Amino acid sequence: MSQMKIVFFLLPKSEVICLTPETTLRQTLERMEFHRYTAVPVLNNDGTYAGTLTEGDLLWFLKNNMHITFENTHRHSLSEVPFRLQTKTVRIDANMEDLISLVQVQNFVPVVDDMDKFIGIVRRSDVIEYCAKFMLKGITN
Repeated sequence: MSQMKIVFFLLPKSEVICLTPETTLRQTLERMEFHRYTAVPVLNNDGTYAGTLTEGDLLWFLKNNMHITFENTHRHSLSEVPFRLQTKTVRIDANMEDLISLVQVQNFVPVVDDMDKFIGIVRRSDVIEYCAKFMLKGITN
């Protein structure tokens, strides 16, 4: 598996729902609900990865800011919400061992290029699915 490249698992940026620090809380809640996501990458204006926003981040932010109600979430942006977890990225040219170590502890791994620009994600489920097929192929042979 070490000959494999990370790009094999890459879900490109064009297919990933991403947010920016300027995205309002209302837009964030609506997008996460519509797509049924529990975590979403946040990108800076220059295309670099800023972090991953989770449902928990939103929950704790709203709990600790009682003046924010659903009716006024359109007045607040993601730049106000701290990320509780520091999701690590992997470079597109990194080795598979680096990806595997991250996918063990993250639902998805953000992938960046050599300029630290976000280019997509690798989902844990895709890596597990590939490994399962690989293992099952070995069992049936």
